[in-house]
Amino acid sequence: MVFQVVTPETVGFSGERLERLAGWMQRQVKGERLPGLSLLVHRRGQVAFARCVGMADVEAGKPVRDDTIFRIYSMTKPITAVAAMMLYEEGCFQIDDPIARFLPEFTDMQVWAGGEPGQMRTVPAEAPITVRQLMTHTAGFTYGFMEATPVDAFYREHKINFEGRGLTLAEMTERLAQAPLLCQPGSQWNYSVAIDVLGRLVEVWSGMPLDQFFDERILQPLGMTDTAFSVPEHKLDRFAACYGPATGGGLSGVNAPKAGITDVAGVGIKLTEAPDKSRFTGPVSLFSGGGGLTGTLADYARFCQMLLNGGELDGMRLLGRKTVSFMGLNHLPGNADMAAMGQPVWSETQTDGIGYGLGMAVVLDPAAAQVMSSPGEIHWGGAASTAFWIDPAEQLFVVLMTQLLPSSTYPLRRELRVLTYQALID
Repeated sequence: MVFQVVTPETVGFSGERLERLAGWMQRQVKGERLPGLSLLVHRRGQVAFARCVGMADVEAGKPVRDDTIFRIYSMTKPITAVAAMMLYEEGCFQIDDPIARFLPEFTDMQVWAGGEPGQMRTVPAEAPITVRQLMTHTAGFTYGFMEATPVDAFYREHKINFEGRGLTLAEMTERLAQAPLLCQPGSQWNYSVAIDVLGRLVEVWSGMPLDQFFDERILQPLGMTDTAFSVPEHKLDRFAACYGPATGGGLSGVNAPKAGITDVAGVGIKLTEAPDKSRFTGPVSLFSGGGGLTGTLADYARFCQMLLNGGELDGMRLLGRKTVSFMGLNHLPGNADMAAMGQPVWSETQTDGIGYGLGMAVVLDPAAAQVMSSPGEIHWGGAASTAFWIDPAEQLFVVLMTQLLPSSTYPLRRELRVLTYQALID
C-alpha cells in the first residue's frame, strides 16, 4: 500500500473490530454488488485502515490499486465550494450577493407554476438568486436526469447539462438562465446544477478558467496530482471502468432507493462505460464544478485532511480556520434539515436530521438521521457510489472509492458508517 498504516489501537480503534471492514469489502465483490472498491479510514492524523479489493476493470482483468483513477462526480462539489470560499476570503463577493450582479443573464428569472414543457405557466421570481442559495441547492435549479418534473424535462429537451464537451461553462450557464426555476429561490432544497453555476462564478471572480484555478490554487498546492477534469492518455491504464446493477439502475432513480436490496447478495453488475470510451478522456471544453473531476483515493484523502485541519495541509493554507468552520454550519433557512426543505430522501439515505452547509451536507442530529455519526460531521458522495465524510469531533475522515451508478443502489454509506464507528474504542 502507498499508505503508511499504523496499528489501529494507537489512534483509538480496535484492530480486530476494524478488520470487519475487510470482510464487508470482500462481500461487496463476492456478492456482485460492486466490481471493486478502495477504502481509507484516517484518524488523528494517521491511516488506521487502507485496503483495495476487487476489480477496477472486470473486462480487462485489472484490479483496484492504490493509484486507480475514479470518476468522483459530485465529490467535485466540495472542491468547487472551497474554490469559491478562497475568493470570498479575498473579498470578491458576499455570501448573500445576488448572482445576477456577476452573471447578468440571471437578472429576471421565471419560476415554473404548472403545465408541461411547451405549455409551462411561469411567474416572476420573488427574490434574486444568491450565492448562498447556489451553495446550498436552494436556488431553484434541478438536474435533467431527475425525470421528476416538467422542469427536468425542459432541461433534457434543451440539452442543459454540464457534461464536459461542446459548449463552454459560460455558454452552458447562459443556456441554463433561459430555463424556468423549479421553485422560488430559497424555498426548497433540490439537488441541482447550482454548483456548476458556482464554478462559473469562480471563473468570473478569479479571471481564470475553472480548471486552471483548481490546478494552480488547490490541486497542485495539496499534491492532488492525479485529480483533473479528464484522464490523460498516459494515465488511461489506471482509469476504472464504470458499472451499473445488472437489472434496474439509471440516474433517474437517485431519489428513490430500491426496496429490498440490502442483503449481502446483489443483483449483479453490468459495464456502463469502458475507460477508453469515457467522456472523461480526451479534451474537455466545459469544466463542471458540480461533477466533472476524476481522481484517486489518496488525492481525495489529502483534500479531506486539509478540511479536517481547518484549511491547511503540509504548510499550505488554502482557507482560514473560521472559514472552514463557517462552511460546516447548517445554512438552510431557519436551521431546517433537508427533509423539512422538501427532500425526505436523498440517494440511499433519509434526510431527517441532515442539514446543508456551503457545498456539503452536515449532520445536525444523528438520532433523527438514524445514522451513527457526530453532530457537525460534513459529508457528500458521487453518483458512482463514491463517498466521504469528515467527523471533527472524532478527528476522523473516511473515503470510499468505487464505480457503480447510481449511488442509491445499495446502502453502502450507511453500512460503512456502522462498521467504522463500531471499531472505535477511544
